[in-house]
Amino acid sequence: MYYVYILKSLSNNRHYVGYTIDLYRRLEEHNRGKTRSTKYVGPYELMYKEKYNTELEAIRRERQIKSYKGGKAFKKLLSQSMSPSSSLV
Repeated sequence: MYYVYILKSLSNNRHYVGYTIDLYRRLEEHNRGKTRSTKYVGPYELMYKEKYNTELEAIRRERQIKSYKGGKAFKKLLSQSMSPSSSLV
């Protein structure tokens, strides 16, 4: 199982989109500064996730989310993740 995820930096309120096979290990890597692109702006909070069966599906979805990052579609994803019926864990 692959995950596409959106993290929010608690230090600068910016978002990071990625994909992984082990979501919680990856979050820990981001929070420990093990990821070059996010090393100096942690800690991070998991804001959104989606599951995919194949790596290719996850890569395509990650690219799609990155293509509208910061726009209306991106904000809609985040607002859905904040609804009471959604579960991130």
